[in-house]
Amino acid sequence: MAAAVSPAVGSLVWLEHPDVAWVDGEVVEVHGEEIKVLCTSGKTVVVKPSNIYPKDAEAPPCGVDDMTKLAYLHEPGVLENLRSRYDINEIYTYTGNILIAVNPFRRLPHLYDGHMMAQYKGAGFGELSPHPFAVADAAYRLMINEGVSQSILVSGESGAGKTESTKLLMAYLAYMGGRAAAEGRTVEQQVLESNPVLEAFGNAKTVRNNNSSRFGKFVELQFDQMGRISGAAIRTYLLERSRVCQLSDPERNYHCFYMLCAAPPEDVQRYKLGNPRTFHYLNQTNCYELDGIDDSKEYIATRRAMEVVGIGADAQDAIFRVVAAILHLGNIEFTKGEETDSSMPKDEKSFFHLRTAAELFMCDPKALEDSLCKRVIVTRDETITKWLDPEAAATSRDALAKIVYARLFDWLVDNINNSIGQDPHSKLLIGVLDIYGFESFKTNSFEQFCINLTNEKLQQHFNQHVFKMEQEEYTKEEIDWSYIEFVDNQDILDLIEKKPGGIIALLDEACMFPRSTHETFAQKLYQTFKNHNRFTKPKLSRSDFTICHYAGDVTYQTELFLDKNKDYVVAEHQALLSASKCSFVAGLFPLSAEDSSKSSKFSSIGARFKQQLQQLLETLSATEPHYIRCVKPNNLLKPAIFENKNVLQQLRCGGVMEAIRISCAGFPTRKPFAEFVDRFGLLAPEVLDGSSDEVTACKRLLEKVGLKGYQIGKTKVFLRAGQMAELDAHRSEILGRSASIIQRKVRSYLARRSFILVRRSVIQIQAACRGQLTRQVYEGMRREASCLMIQRALRMYLARKAYGELYSSAISIQRGMRGMAARTELHFRRHTRAAIIIQSQCRKYLARLHYMKIKKAAIATQCAWRVKVARKELRTLKMAARETGALQAAKNKLEKQVEELTWRLQLEKRMRADMEEAKTQENQKLQSTLQEMQFQFKETKAMLVKEREAAKRATEKVPVIQEVPVVDHVMLEKLSSENEKLKVMVSSLEKKIDETEKRYEEANKISEERLKQAFEAESKIIQLKTAMQRLEEKFSDIESENQMLRQQSLLTPVKKIPEYPQTPVTRRLENGHHVSEEDKANEPQSATPVKKFATESDSKFRRSNVERQHENVDALISCVMKNIGFSNGKPVAAFTIYKCLLHWKSFEAERTSVFDRLIQMIGSAIEDQDNNNHMAYWLSNTSTLLFLLQKSLKGSGGGASAHKKPPAPTSLFGRMTMGFRSPSSANLPVAAFDVVRQVEAKYPALLFKQQLTAYVEKIYGIIRDNLKKELASLLSLCIQAPRMSKGVLRSGRSFGKDSPATHWQSIIESLSTLLNTLKENFVPPVLVQKIFTQTFSYINVQLFNSLLLRRECCTFSNGEYVKAGLAEMEQWCCQAKEEYAGSSWDELKHIRQAVGFLVIHQKYRISYDEITNDLCPILSVQQLYRICTLYWDDNYNTRSVSPDVINSMRVLMTEDSNDAVSNSFLLDDNSGIPFSVDDLSTTLQEKDFSDVKAADELIENPAFQFLHE
Repeated sequence: MAAAVSPAVGSLVWLEHPDVAWVDGEVVEVHGEEIKVLCTSGKTVVVKPSNIYPKDAEAPPCGVDDMTKLAYLHEPGVLENLRSRYDINEIYTYTGNILIAVNPFRRLPHLYDGHMMAQYKGAGFGELSPHPFAVADAAYRLMINEGVSQSILVSGESGAGKTESTKLLMAYLAYMGGRAAAEGRTVEQQVLESNPVLEAFGNAKTVRNNNSSRFGKFVELQFDQMGRISGAAIRTYLLERSRVCQLSDPERNYHCFYMLCAAPPEDVQRYKLGNPRTFHYLNQTNCYELDGIDDSKEYIATRRAMEVVGIGADAQDAIFRVVAAILHLGNIEFTKGEETDSSMPKDEKSFFHLRTAAELFMCDPKALEDSLCKRVIVTRDETITKWLDPEAAATSRDALAKIVYARLFDWLVDNINNSIGQDPHSKLLIGVLDIYGFESFKTNSFEQFCINLTNEKLQQHFNQHVFKMEQEEYTKEEIDWSYIEFVDNQDILDLIEKKPGGIIALLDEACMFPRSTHETFAQKLYQTFKNHNRFTKPKLSRSDFTICHYAGDVTYQTELFLDKNKDYVVAEHQALLSASKCSFVAGLFPLSAEDSSKSSKFSSIGARFKQQLQQLLETLSATEPHYIRCVKPNNLLKPAIFENKNVLQQLRCGGVMEAIRISCAGFPTRKPFAEFVDRFGLLAPEVLDGSSDEVTACKRLLEKVGLKGYQIGKTKVFLRAGQMAELDAHRSEILGRSASIIQRKVRSYLARRSFILVRRSVIQIQAACRGQLTRQVYEGMRREASCLMIQRALRMYLARKAYGELYSSAISIQRGMRGMAARTELHFRRHTRAAIIIQSQCRKYLARLHYMKIKKAAIATQCAWRVKVARKELRTLKMAARETGALQAAKNKLEKQVEELTWRLQLEKRMRADMEEAKTQENQKLQSTLQEMQFQFKETKAMLVKEREAAKRATEKVPVIQEVPVVDHVMLEKLSSENEKLKVMVSSLEKKIDETEKRYEEANKISEERLKQAFEAESKIIQLKTAMQRLEEKFSDIESENQMLRQQSLLTPVKKIPEYPQTPVTRRLENGHHVSEEDKANEPQSATPVKKFATESDSKFRRSNVERQHENVDALISCVMKNIGFSNGKPVAAFTIYKCLLHWKSFEAERTSVFDRLIQMIGSAIEDQDNNNHMAYWLSNTSTLLFLLQKSLKGSGGGASAHKKPPAPTSLFGRMTMGFRSPSSANLPVAAFDVVRQVEAKYPALLFKQQLTAYVEKIYGIIRDNLKKELASLLSLCIQAPRMSKGVLRSGRSFGKDSPATHWQSIIESLSTLLNTLKENFVPPVLVQKIFTQTFSYINVQLFNSLLLRRECCTFSNGEYVKAGLAEMEQWCCQAKEEYAGSSWDELKHIRQAVGFLVIHQKYRISYDEITNDLCPILSVQQLYRICTLYWDDNYNTRSVSPDVINSMRVLMTEDSNDAVSNSFLLDDNSGIPFSVDDLSTTLQEKDFSDVKAADELIENPAFQFLHE
């Protein structure tokens, strides 16, 4: 609606544009009724005030999620809001409780995964971002809570995404109430699987969509009382039957016809089909194929889908036989017959198609021809057969084709419903209506007329619902709304369907008269409705008419109205097909007495259409409706294109603008009190001073401004249309005056600052000039002094350079001469020393080789002898053990296998050891040879030095100078020859060494393979040993049974005395466990067994002993059930239980009930799961007891041979096995050995350890989940900052009751309380770390997901609020220290980086690389894109990142969507158990349990005196 006041200069407005519908601009001049506006396109126009609409300058750049929040609710505002949200991939928007869905024409899988469903489950409507899941959840909640059936109406034009939205709704309803079906497929899955079948037979190409549904579909999901889906049904309405026979270019017929023509060759030959261009029902248009669609593949897929929904192969063949018969029917042409006004098939081609159709229908060809060319009229006296002319015969043919196709489609729907299954006892349902939207083309025929009638009826239903919602809103806010007028479209409905004067009634009347034409029908309409304000006649047409619908004027062409409306059910057609030999065809046309009594009956498609429409509206009226309006942003069906005019037309057709009109009739602008005060508080600042009530402030402010007609609700201010513009005009005026004052002050400040800068600059210039003159004089003086210094230094440098060159030349000559003499002498000495070393090493190698051969032979002899002795002993043992029977034989067999595998393993090890030893010896030989040569070289050098000294002394003694040869040439030649021989020997040795190394590498590879085999053999040996131990246990059990039988045989004389009861074979030992065979063997044996069992006193003693043992266990459990506290930081209960079990030897018992009693006690003790103090106490005790068990228990073979200590393993696997049996036992401190000692654990003890581990994990999970539940309610309040009114700046008081830090402080208090509780109960620090690490991860997930799902949270002020709260969390982590907090702070990395990004200034200057590498490296592209598009600054109105960054993210998201299965931007919470028993062992192994004092209650008991030890 136009603004009620004239806009001021500088105001932003909207004005109409012929191309883009609406364009925004700024008012530059106002002259009375003429306003000059500068458009954003650069064009200046002059308009009237009534032709412009105000624009909200403070609207968020990314739009609002609910358009009722818009300051101006009008067409341009709605269109701009949808466009801005579509640009950032926000395709869903609310208008009240109506969801508008804009088709993105791309996959957005992150919006529809399981995480998103979980977020919307139970969330309030409007709390999260708009989504179909929110609509479905609201419908489901209303159905469950109020017991009222619901319906969701999905509408829109072809290609707007109605079917996809329907699938999403059903997927969410299945998520909420789905259950598995008997055949493995859920009900909702079966409904979705029926879509391909219905699309094949009910969808066709239209002008605007390649896959347009030409029928309405209402899916009923039936629910039981528990809210679970119990059944479903698909109701179809308003199938476009005329499309079977009549088409307009460039549309197509139903898909099934083209699929059948593209079927495999055998099917095409069977049905005698061919190219679609050869069939009359298909060649009325030039479109036969669709881009990107392969009809042959679609045919196979449809066949497969029909199998899925329960249609068998025979039924499929019958269905496609009927479809082929319809195509052949269309090719039957008629010509005049021999008789007057008669007809017959035109030519042989027509006769061929007639016979083929009869063959496919399985009926008589002559009967089919008669049913098309003749009519039988039954009178009272006789039966008359009447011929039909060719035109009437063609009409009869088309009528048969339409009725057959309609019956076939109805059969498919009924069969699908039978396959899905309905719940007759269900009283609750949620219906999803998917129906075609309003249509207006260049040529609009009877189909568009019926479709638009449907939309008129649904729009009336929609208007009533919107008006009802408006009334409920006003009633809830307790405002006066009685004077609001509601305008209905009942006059259009009366024009179309009123009896007897409506358009449909006149059309039926015209169809019943044979001589009526479309022109006579049009003239009848002109005469009847010439004064109707909704009906007009086009000027240049004689048969068209125009109806003014709610969505706009539509002109209909009446040429085919009469033909498309006729729907004769001919008795001959009924009789012909009901008598078909095909049971399927006969089932489509069941014969009834009523049908056979009449020749034919007229049936109007329009009347039937109206009847089905009435049934649909009755169904909808019985349910609570919800609306989803689907919008197609462009006709190119491409993403990122938003055509304003196209979208605006769809909004009008979808009734959205009508809903806005209804809203504008009342109070279109609704502002919460806080927002209203924030926006318009500057109109009357004195109103806010000292005010503590927002309602009072709003009332006083409106009274001050002088508005009339507004209403004050309970939570909002309701303004009439135009009042928002008036308030904004006053606000703009005040802001303009304020801007003038600010400009004046700023100009004064800038002038003064400029003067000060100029004066300061002048002073600086003067100082610089004086300094420059002084520096020039000083520079001249420096130059004179520098010249003298340079000359002196140059002369000195030249003289020094000449002297240095002479000096270095002399030194170089001397150094060269001395070096040459030294190198000559060194070369000679090296040769001599090398010869000596080679000789010594060779001799040493030969001697060592001989020694190693002798040693190896001796070792082999010894091993053979020991093996022989061992085998001899083994044979002796085997002979002694053969008396035990088959079990002993099995044992011997296993021992042989063990021996054989052991021998093989040892042989492999020896071979490898020998190879390694040989290599080591060779290396040692070479090293020793090298050392000897070095030693000989040193000796030779020393001898040479001595000879030189002697020569010097001789020279000094003999004065006569003689030439004495320094070198003995004979000796030199001998040495040279020996040196050559040694060189040859060294080269041969090197070759041998290389060959040896190659052989060693080959042997090493072989040994590695054999080592692998040895490892496998050793594992088999371990398994065989285990099996052998089990056999030994069985063997010992048999021996014990034999011993008992012998004892019983000895006791047979004593059985004469009846008063002595017979004791059981197994008797109790201490505290519930039983005696072992070892204890029996160690008992002192009396002279005769009779004395052992025959005394009554012994029996009484045993019974009292068992009772005493039970009493001890009861005393222990009753004591530890109480909170007996801690001793020196260690839990007393755990220590007491461990000491008792150790003393009673329960760990070594084969059977005992002590462990079961303890497990039951722990289970009953932790029933109070809400008490964290109690749970922490038991977590400390159970974890400590588990640690003690981990350190004490060793795995045991069990049975009677438990007392035999197994031999110490010598192999690698044996040592590893021993290490696994007692992990970390070597790490125990010395003091711990005083309390903890290792025992051989039997099965009950090991089972008890596993159960105890499960209880530790359970208690840990309870404490963690309790903390999460406590924090869940606080986190929802911490993600959004409390609103602060502008009055706070003046009065110092806030309208809100809670300070911003209250919720965060509550979280800190909860964390501190739990930490203190855990500390007081001495819970191991590793468990405390894991609890808080998982809790902080949960906080990170909840805050981050809420930030991405709620746009009001992605603001600058909210970022500052959350950042302050995170600072409190960081401070708490520092105070808690790393011992307890661990890596908790690192778990908040997602929310920390997201909040850090929100509070950055000048985001538009940041590049994409800076965001991903520096600011938010851990966030994904989807998450960054979501934050950037949702961000808005509520404080400083700054911009988000630049459009280039947004485009880069969008490109990356598109690339990722092609590769990734799911692009969810939400985080998952990990609820697993993040620790193991080894972690507990690591953190508790430093504790000393020697100073733990047992429970006082037990120490006083004489039976527990061992606790003093």
